[in-house]
Amino acid sequence: MPTKTPVIHHYPAHQASTQPPLLFVHGGYSHAALWSVRLIPYFQDLGYNCYALDFSGHGSHPGDRLNLDDFGIEDYVTDLATAVASLPVEPVLIAHSMGCLVSQRFLEHGTAHAVAFLAPVPPTGTGGTASRFALTMPDFFAELPNAVNGAANEKTMRTMASVYFSPSLAPEETVQYLPLIQPESEKAVAEMLTAPFRIARSRARIPALVMGGSADQVFPASMLFFTAAVWNARTQIIDGAGHMLMLDPQWPDTAGKLLEWLESLA
Repeated sequence: MPTKTPVIHHYPAHQASTQPPLLFVHGGYSHAALWSVRLIPYFQDLGYNCYALDFSGHGSHPGDRLNLDDFGIEDYVTDLATAVASLPVEPVLIAHSMGCLVSQRFLEHGTAHAVAFLAPVPPTGTGGTASRFALTMPDFFAELPNAVNGAANEKTMRTMASVYFSPSLAPEETVQYLPLIQPESEKAVAEMLTAPFRIARSRARIPALVMGGSADQVFPASMLFFTAAVWNARTQIIDGAGHMLMLDPQWPDTAGKLLEWLESLA
């Protein structure tokens, strides 16, 4: 179980609104500040109260990462349950990558107003991605430790850009996002590999959206169908976006499609 209370960041709406709050759930190798670059300011301006969760062992300060490898997916689920319970009303969950898996596990016993899965870990887990990268992008595994530990060089930047970002984003521009990444729990990484072997429980009956980028190298857009089928969800593909579709040059399209969906919930 987590050894500290998860950190929940609040970004108040810039104008009064009756919209449900948005709770942003980050993915692996990152932390809550990921959302404050583009999407949170966008939705604050539109009258949405925004919250962002740092999973245990995650945060923008190195001290937040103590004992990181002690935490697994179920610990992150507990963090999310704590965050949801702390809000005045049920939020809309907006999750990315590993955060989508955590949100799905939470929604087996908890609930929310609605949920958006951005570039979700597919029901088949991450084994296929790891195997594909080993064959086609072997430099990724060599450069990932440099990226998450602040030792990035030009080769690191180009490798990470080719995997995580849109082809339309120059590799040198990704340097601005280095503070948003960090190491990930080895326990959580292993659990994502074995995700398909876990028996799913019941799921909350809430509106769901599945979104991904057409240029996502981590979880290709063709994989979105499997998550959407499980949740009877709408699927939205952002043309030209990569795995980090909330940071890519296509982020206004991501934000706009999210807004359309949110407004359809009313």
